Amino acid sequence: MNYRSETALWIAQRASAAVLALCVTVHLVTIVYAVRGGLTAAEIFARTRGSVGWLAFYSIFVIAASVHAPIGLRPVLSECLKWRGNSREVFVLAFGVAMAWMGMRAVLTVFT
Repeated sequence: MNYRSETALWIAQRASAAVLALCVTVHLVTIVYAVRGGLTAAEIFARTRGSVGWLAFYSIFVIAASVHAPIGLRPVLSECLKWRGNSREVFVLAFGVAMAWMGMRAVLTVFT
């Protein structure tokens, strides 16, 4: 990969980390608040079902995780497995697409 591509990945990694930090905080605070309020999982799902706001929030959460994790996986594969080259890039891309696909399926299941 060239310098420009590596720089873009570095920026995407940091930007997605910032989004994830906010999303994880909102998610955990919401869960703690709901559980302390005595809500069950079924009641929480009933409240989130059909909510466009929660759909948007969790879609952003999934997209950020799907960008962040594969970029972070690249150096792990290089350092631990000595895996470099185009096959590694294809693998991490497929990993990110699979994460996005499964995550969005979960989000849409909760929404509908």
